[in-house]
Amino acid sequence: MNASTHVPTKIQQLLAQSALFREISPEEIERIAQGCREIRAPKGSILFQKGDQSNGFYLVVYGQVKLTFLSRTGTEKIVEIIAAGQTFGEAVMFLERPYPVYAQTLEDSLLVHVSKAALFEEIEHNKFFALKMLAGLSIRLHGLVSDVAAYSLNTATQRLIGFLLSQEDSGQTETGSVRSIRLPAAKAVIASRLNISPETFSRMLQELASQGLIQVQGRDIAILELEKLCRYGH
Repeated sequence: MNASTHVPTKIQQLLAQSALFREISPEEIERIAQGCREIRAPKGSILFQKGDQSNGFYLVVYGQVKLTFLSRTGTEKIVEIIAAGQTFGEAVMFLERPYPVYAQTLEDSLLVHVSKAALFEEIEHNKFFALKMLAGLSIRLHGLVSDVAAYSLNTATQRLIGFLLSQEDSGQTETGSVRSIRLPAAKAVIASRLNISPETFSRMLQELASQGLIQVQGRDIAILELEKLCRYGH
């Protein structure tokens, strides 16, 4: 993992492309960029360990990062998968507490680390930016609460179907409209995210395929019967 001496102009461009900074003025982005550094992290790089102190947060420019912890039995539990354009680490930074999870890249990644000092200085003078930070944290919290509810109330099959339906890609086949999905990570990673064992995850995909609801080719999945899939398992 390489933390390079930042080039402010390039980092300003990277920040401006992210949702969090999109409505911030160039002058404000320039000030924040002075406290940023670019990080190139090969697949498998540890960005921080559980218990490390936070001195800022991260923006994923490209690549993918998993936030995870080890259970008492030593099993890895993935809390969240962070994709390009997303940020992570804001809540811990504001709480001024150690990280409760560790972060590891799932792919070769480029990240921008935004320093806590630069961010707090901007928040102090920019109420609009502070509101955007609060909105981002609220969305993240809502998503985590929804996950807890899903784990508590839904069966494993329902969690898997819900995940498949949450993906955004769509496509066409010769026989009509088909929703096409490219799994964003390895099946074992997604299984951990859904609180399902890898074996159960694979078995459920095979079951859905045997029912004619989906077609699976590696990480590519085509939803063949959307309405039936939505009703399946209820």
